[in-house]
Amino acid sequence: MSSNLIATDGDINIQLGNEVTLHFSLLLSSGEEIDTTRNGDPAKFVVGDGNLLPGFEAALIGKTTGYAEQIVLAAATAFGERNEENVRVLSKDKFTDVVEPLEPGLMISFGSPEGELPGIVMDVYEQAIKVDFNHPLSGREIIFDVAVLDVQVVDGTES
Repeated sequence: MSSNLIATDGDINIQLGNEVTLHFSLLLSSGEEIDTTRNGDPAKFVVGDGNLLPGFEAALIGKTTGYAEQIVLAAATAFGERNEENVRVLSKDKFTDVVEPLEPGLMISFGSPEGELPGIVMDVYEQAIKVDFNHPLSGREIIFDVAVLDVQVVDGTES
């Protein structure tokens, strides 16, 4: 089943299933820019497809082409609160495949039943490694500086 675009109008309110084209910058509350699309092509996604944070998508619902604003997301609706249960001390023998020096700040990818799980080395001990499996931006307020360029209704019928 392919998608056909059936409308491109600045008066379309963003809703679940719409294709949205936008530029955004992801900022910390300090003003530090973490990510941006403004140096290249805009982002294009279907609302509800899981490519952007649900809290960000929810803030876009009802907006139209031309909408530009800074959307502030609390940690809980951005990358989640920090969870100390996600910090683990693992035996050093689990790190035999790591080629980089094991030091604080190193990101390591671990296999899990859900796929790849990144972890950040916090401390290195004689026989163990302390790893933080929280998202690096967890516990932090996030600001999306967004400009909606286009909103399209997508029809799920065959082309």
